[in-house]
Amino acid sequence: MNATLMAVALSLVSAGAYAAAAVAQARLAGRTDPSAGALRLLGRRAWWAAVGLNAGGALLHVAALKYGPLTLVQPLGALTLVAAVPLGARSAGRRVSRMEWRGTFLTLMGLAALLLAAGGAAPHDTLSLPEALSVGAVTMALVALLGRPGARPGLRHAAASGITSGVASALTQTLTVSATDHTGPLLSWRLVTVAVLVSFFALGGLMLSQTAYRGGLGAPLAVVTLANPVAAAAIGLVLLGERLQGGMPGLIPALAGAAAAVRGVILLSRAQARNTAVPASLPVVAGPPSRVVIGSHSLTTPRAPEPRTPRPEPVGSRSGPG
Repeated sequence: MNATLMAVALSLVSAGAYAAAAVAQARLAGRTDPSAGALRLLGRRAWWAAVGLNAGGALLHVAALKYGPLTLVQPLGALTLVAAVPLGARSAGRRVSRMEWRGTFLTLMGLAALLLAAGGAAPHDTLSLPEALSVGAVTMALVALLGRPGARPGLRHAAASGITSGVASALTQTLTVSATDHTGPLLSWRLVTVAVLVSFFALGGLMLSQTAYRGGLGAPLAVVTLANPVAAAAIGLVLLGERLQGGMPGLIPALAGAAAAVRGVILLSRAQARNTAVPASLPVVAGPPSRVVIGSHSLTTPRAPEPRTPRPEPVGSRSGPG
């Protein structure tokens, strides 16, 4: 088996592990009080099961980065969403909808087109210490910007999670290539710093995704799935000298594949958001209808008349007949 096939095989198994972890995190988020702190999760077995699945997926992902470039391995992470569809449906006791199958098909076709353009040789370049520190600083600035209070916090936390996870993958590739190629000492300042950044961003991405899944699995997981390869591919193309195959002619099917994959992810996120919504057929308990009276100046609700209590008249208040 050549390096490209090995990278693809490891990425597929890694995506399955990440999908199972995402479903477990989403179920845990649905059963956890949003006001509960992160320390409360440490006492939940479901949380540690999700952590174990994420760790297994990360190890397989690290192995895939040894055999394939970031532009090949990271797009395969979108299969996490595809695998999460049947897993989530099975967990919820329902069937996969037609929209979900359409989204799965479009995502797979788009990924196939991307793989034709992204397939390349095994990676050899690594990030220098200034490059790694610059990547870490930019990433923390983006996470701080996305974490500010505002609208759609779930999607913004999901974007931050995808960015941190993609950056952690790019930094992990530097560790993997440097450790296996024996190009320098393993305890150099560069590798120690990169290892600390990998641990920080990997844990941060896990906690951010747990926060994002409080509003449901579909849309946040779709945003994580898209932001992860974009962040990693940007580092690979800008700093690691990775290139898409085929030149300009090969860019056309890559763009078409990207559009199909994005459309598929959008369909999957819409379908999962619809499945997690409250059914409209549920009975709604309403109170008694209130009546309003249009007054001369404002719209008011009439008050019930207050009971009148008869007051005794004082003795001698009336004059007798003359």
